[in-house]
Amino acid sequence: MSRAAGALASRRARVGPVWRAFAPGAFGLVVAAIVLVTKPAPREGLVVREWAREWGRPRRMPSKEVTMTETMMPGNQTTEIPEARPVPFARAIGPFVLAMDIGSTSTRAALYDAMARPVLEQNAVAEHHFVEGADGTSEIDADQMADEVAETITGALAGLEPGTVSAVAMDTFAASLICVDAQGRAISPCMTYADSRSAPQLAELRKVLDLDEAQQAVGVRLHTSYHPPRLLWIKQNHPDFWARTARFVSLGEYVFTKLAGVDACATSTMAWAGMLNRHSGQLDDYLLSVTDTRADQYAQIVDPDQPQTPDPGLINDRWPALSGAKWFPTIPDGYASNIGVGAVGAETVALSAATSGAMRVIVPGTPEKLPSGLWAYRVSRHESIVGGALNDVGRVMTWLTTTFAPVDATERDTALRAAPRPDTPLVLPFLTGERATGWSGNARAVFCGVTAASGPWDMWRGTVEGVAISYRRIFEQLRSIDVNIERILASGGVTHHFPATLDVITNALGYPVHVVNMERMTMRGTAMMALGVINPEGKFATAPQHSVNNPDPSQAPYYDDLRKRFEEVYDEVIAGKE
Repeated sequence: MSRAAGALASRRARVGPVWRAFAPGAFGLVVAAIVLVTKPAPREGLVVREWAREWGRPRRMPSKEVTMTETMMPGNQTTEIPEARPVPFARAIGPFVLAMDIGSTSTRAALYDAMARPVLEQNAVAEHHFVEGADGTSEIDADQMADEVAETITGALAGLEPGTVSAVAMDTFAASLICVDAQGRAISPCMTYADSRSAPQLAELRKVLDLDEAQQAVGVRLHTSYHPPRLLWIKQNHPDFWARTARFVSLGEYVFTKLAGVDACATSTMAWAGMLNRHSGQLDDYLLSVTDTRADQYAQIVDPDQPQTPDPGLINDRWPALSGAKWFPTIPDGYASNIGVGAVGAETVALSAATSGAMRVIVPGTPEKLPSGLWAYRVSRHESIVGGALNDVGRVMTWLTTTFAPVDATERDTALRAAPRPDTPLVLPFLTGERATGWSGNARAVFCGVTAASGPWDMWRGTVEGVAISYRRIFEQLRSIDVNIERILASGGVTHHFPATLDVITNALGYPVHVVNMERMTMRGTAMMALGVINPEGKFATAPQHSVNNPDPSQAPYYDDLRKRFEEVYDEVIAGKE
């Protein structure tokens, strides 16, 4: 094992002391998985798993003559733009970006070259889990996450010379919230997008606000995944924390401020919090008033093309490879995912299927009128991203795997690809609440038509069909806005680990779905965002060719009927209780 890997294995994650006070009885220590590629061993605390590292191999800077400018010169272009496959460092082209991704189950860091290709051996990953409870709790420790990011940075930079990296960029799961005191310390856990404890406060807001007017202003339907009800929940349930809070920040803001002294919030991050007026690009005055917060309690808002200069005292000694690098304020993973798969125009919809899911399209400006089931997040002064999100996609697959009798993966895929049957249970798959399109934060899963004859295959098929109809509800509203959709690009862990689910989704949508055969597209999108600023004349390697799922027209009547039955049950069981 290399010295860098050994150092990583010896370090421990630190869990902050504030959690128990914030959520009595709900918090248990978040223990990251401890796995090394060469020798798995049970060990306490956090250990970074490094991918495909050749232990002890020295790193070299690329030869001076290999530059991005020269590769773009006509006389030097002897081949077409390559595919975005991993490349050895010796063949990589500068400038380099260190990209990071904080997802629902892991934190990753990787080095990308000027063509947005991942550099072999320069990557690391650490696993984590949300603390979840039946009361709607969904949290994670902010300081542990900062330590985890630091560990993965160290792992990804191992062996690089000082000044190698030109930019640092990160994406995180969206809609997180942390209370920070005047000294910059987290005094609350990080509430995640799936936390629904603020459902009572959401009900209060719905009584005093014009929901349609608020949605048209900030681009979101008020929901427990956004700041307004959560802020009221904190104020009412934890007045001591409320009194001590100097700033309200997202997870990415907190991590970058703690590690690098970067104190700024990306436009897209504030939009995803539900506090940004989508027309003005500023915090919405009315929501500031309703939540009893001030503009100076939030970080300055900057666009993606406005990188920040970190505190060299926090960076240069700890990570010499980052000396002189620009740091880009953290963006939401949904925005990064669109960029990574190439869905950057109004004609292309990105369908993500990971722990959570979404359908999104980037449009110029912002729609004049937004459908009630969608959001429109301003991502810059020029563009918005429009779509809808699902809390439970991969989470549903995990639940099925751990709850029902074990199933063979091949047999499971065969069952999902078979023709639909009318006796399949009808499932509304809301394990942790609903976002698009009904915005019911306290919704829970509903199973109809389950009989003594229903087995694991029936439960799998019905639940996956429920997920597929949830995507269809979003797609229907996306097509209602003035967008000329030409294709759908799908990506995410579910497309790789549960590929047959895409067949069900394709038939439910009645529209071809192109599956992007490349992992870590979200993190690549984050790198591409930074590269577009620091190296605007560069060209990106192309994503690998897609496989295409085409719908079976003979199944259309079944899914049309399922769509109607889904809505009938939804209206009676969920919407009727709102």
